[in-house]
Amino acid sequence: MSAQRPEGQPARPELASPEIQFTPCGPCQHLTQAEAEANAAYDWSKATDCRVLLKRHRAAGECSAPEPV
Repeated sequence: MSAQRPEGQPARPELASPEIQFTPCGPCQHLTQAEAEANAAYDWSKATDCRVLLKRHRAAGECSAPEPV
């Protein structure tokens, strides 16, 4: 059975809790936006690349934003 998503629905539901607030650094914002745009364009490969790059950025200690809890 093929699941179809109604128009206007996000490709992935937000997993973050709404009460968690943090200000991402510039590269985090850029990669998060690029991931959202890739998801909107159904470009799953690019969206995955953005998530990998974001995780590497945070793990490398380059990120100035606090880690979300």
